[in-house]
Parts: sequence; C-alpha cells; structure tokens
Amino acid sequence: MADEESQPQIRTTSEAWESLFRTQVAVMRRMQQLPEFKKLAMREYDVLFNLSHCPTGWTRLNELNEALLISQPSLSRMVERLEAKGLVQRRTAERDQRGIEIALTEEGRALQQEIGRVHVRHLHEMLAPALSEEEFRQLQFLTDKLRTGIKDR
Repeated sequence: MADEESQPQIRTTSEAWESLFRTQVAVMRRMQQLPEFKKLAMREYDVLFNLSHCPTGWTRLNELNEALLISQPSLSRMVERLEAKGLVQRRTAERDQRGIEIALTEEGRALQQEIGRVHVRHLHEMLAPALSEEEFRQLQFLTDKLRTGIKDR
C-alpha cells in the first residue's frame, strides 16, 4: 500500500525534475548565443567565475571540479589552455605537495569582471520577463534547498 501512495509523489518528483532540466537546457542554449561568449567559451568563463569566488584566491583543482559539470581530465586541459592565455596561474599546494592550486591572474580577473558585467544584464533581459522579483526569490530558495538536500545525502 505504501508503494501505491508513493506513485503520485514519484511522478511529481519526475515531472518537476524534467521541467527544471528542460528549463536549464533552454536557458543554456540561449546563453551560448550571447555575444560575451565570443571572447571566451561559456565553460571557460565558468572556471573564471568560480575562481573569482574563492575566499583566498586559490583553490585546489579537485575542489574547483566539484563546482563544475566537467570531468577532471577535461578541467585539467582547460586550465592548461587558460594558463597559456595568461588568465589563470598554478602552483603546488602548500599543504600537500602532490596537489595543484589555481587562481586567477590580474588579466583573468579583469576578463571575468568584464564578461560578468555584460552577462548579468543579458541574463536579466532574457529571464526577467518570465518571473516577478518575488518569484525569482522563491526559485532561488527552492533551488538552494534542493542543492543542499542533495549535498547532505
């Protein structure tokens, strides 16, 4: 009987996930067409964005990888490309000589901020017509709650 009662909940969970996923796909497709990503690929910008939020400025490669939807080998190659462009720098981890830490260079920070300023305006233009300010707050609350619930398991 408990299995029968859970079927509507399972369906609701599945439908909510499908809606969230399809919305994310639609938004990401539109974002890829934005002019700011002509200077730097969206995934590369995501690396710079995440590095810009590191409290000490430096983070281990594996910690950065947890925030991104990219494999560790792909991230390593991307960091090499960003380093060759002068946007990030690497060093041996202070606490563990086997680890690698990375940080933005001044040029990388400047590019992240330049793209970021344009990007938030374009995001607003794309998304603001769909929801009210209160609905955006609710959406943020719900997605934060969902992400926290997943991390806690």
